[in-house]
Amino acid sequence: MARNLDAAVVAVVGTGGLGRALTEALAGRGATVLVAGRSGPVDVRLDLTDVAAGGALVSHALAHHGRLDGVVIAAGVVAFGELEATDDAVIEELLLTNALGPLWLARHVLPTLRQSRGFLVNLSGVVAATPLPGLAAYSASKAAAAAGFQALAREVRRAGVLVCDVQPPHTETGLATRPLAGTAPRFGAGLDPRTVAERIVAGIEAGETIIAASDF
Repeated sequence: MARNLDAAVVAVVGTGGLGRALTEALAGRGATVLVAGRSGPVDVRLDLTDVAAGGALVSHALAHHGRLDGVVIAAGVVAFGELEATDDAVIEELLLTNALGPLWLARHVLPTLRQSRGFLVNLSGVVAATPLPGLAAYSASKAAAAAGFQALAREVRRAGVLVCDVQPPHTETGLATRPLAGTAPRFGAGLDPRTVAERIVAGIEAGETIIAASDF
């Protein structure tokens, strides 16, 4: 089902390079964008590892705009290194932020998105489909999120809610320079976040449920 984003109220969770690019791309389609995240200039301050984050996001949207038509989750953390050398706390943070957090948020925003027949997008990443050595825990966290959102897409499609799992390849967001642990390998040049964001927004408009790395 094609979607028109003009005048839609959309929350972008994440203030990194891709979050900012998505905010600009959505605003360029005429959407009112609410920026949510842990730091920086945001409309809603929230942490994905907080189970109450989704409720806070919905409350803000309804209080200030009377509706919520879409949520795009573009926040996450990364760590590098072999699993044996990765601290338990780092593995826990990866799973909490990248897998459990998006699922918790989804659970709490879905009732409102059902009312607006809106959309929910989560950025899992290429490692969800192609796990890499030196990124075992990170790959696991992203694969878990991808599986959850792909199943969720089937759960809510009859309600008219679009759920999309997005698996962009390496993108120059700056995340690799801020790992929880380890040092990033040489990935080579990544994609421009603006290019990635435009493809994601086009996918929302077209009603896609999966945007694979090869689609970029």
